[in-house]
Amino acid sequence: MGPGPPRARRPRDGGAPLAGDLAGRIRSRTDLPVHTAIYTHGHIDHAFGLDAFLVEGQNAPHVVAQERMAERFDRYARSPRHNATINSRQFGGRDDDPTFQGEELRFGYPTHEPTRYYQRSLELDVGGTVFELHACRGETDDHTWVHCPERGVLCTGDLIIWGVPNAGNPQKAQRYPWDWARGLRAMAETGAASLCPGHGGPVVNDPGLVRRILQDTAAFLEEVVDRTLAVLEDGSPPHVDVVRRVKLPQSEAPWLQPVYEEAEFIVRNVIRYYGGWWSGRPSELKPAPREQVAAELAALGGGPGTLLARAVELAPTTCPWPAISRTTPWKRPPTTPPSPREWPPSTPSAAPGRPA
Repeated sequence: MGPGPPRARRPRDGGAPLAGDLAGRIRSRTDLPVHTAIYTHGHIDHAFGLDAFLVEGQNAPHVVAQERMAERFDRYARSPRHNATINSRQFGGRDDDPTFQGEELRFGYPTHEPTRYYQRSLELDVGGTVFELHACRGETDDHTWVHCPERGVLCTGDLIIWGVPNAGNPQKAQRYPWDWARGLRAMAETGAASLCPGHGGPVVNDPGLVRRILQDTAAFLEEVVDRTLAVLEDGSPPHVDVVRRVKLPQSEAPWLQPVYEEAEFIVRNVIRYYGGWWSGRPSELKPAPREQVAAELAALGGGPGTLLARAVELAPTTCPWPAISRTTPWKRPPTTPPSPREWPPSTPSAAPGRPA
């Protein structure tokens, strides 16, 4: 891709639901056509919605991405209903939130697929301005961070989101916090003065703060990985025991708060990579159907009503029993009249949740 005339450059593509607002803000400052779009990764809020940014009648823009993104789109196209369900569950609180059933949020191939893929790094010269692209496995295996040396600007994609890194999302594919940390340290070495994160506001003309954010986040991820591996190396206990034994790092920095992700989930992601899917408990290698387990637990505990009443009592605590009671399929004999005490409580306080 050679030099082109002066045109607008966009280091990431906003997702379809957000594209109109973002495009309007850009168009309030320039009416130049888009020459090159760089997809920082293949998530729907970063690689879909490019149409909103294009000027009417302009030529199709160049679209650049890391090579693994093609495989991601293939995976999306093979599992659109699965992706709709898990995202509905995560963001809508139910399996069938209509927001995630429409075409606008349908997983598959974007309207503008990448026209050029790269493997490790790539330098682009667009209109005389150089952009350095670097691959970095992190939240995804197809992530790109972009550095513009001339302007001292760093575009991180979701490698920075103004919160604990999203490196352990429970329903999503494998993430790579160890590579993520290396990438953040490489970004810190650029000396960039401004940082444009994947989510949240930018840091402008403050190289010290940019460097601190990158290094703090790298250290946080390194601590989680190292501490998790230390426990795995100590006898490879069942996964839940690993999670409970890892001392999670804490930070007062506003860019490392658990607003969307939390460190415990990152521990589980490290375990998954090094330890596979089995929890380490013999009863969970080939588990009995949930209905059978529920029936036995109910019988041992004095019936579903007794167990659920106890769950209500424990709800204000950190004990996981309330969550278990809401997800275990307790069954009563058909002839037994329903009792309010046998149903999970509907109040939010009775089912404390966690950010996903």
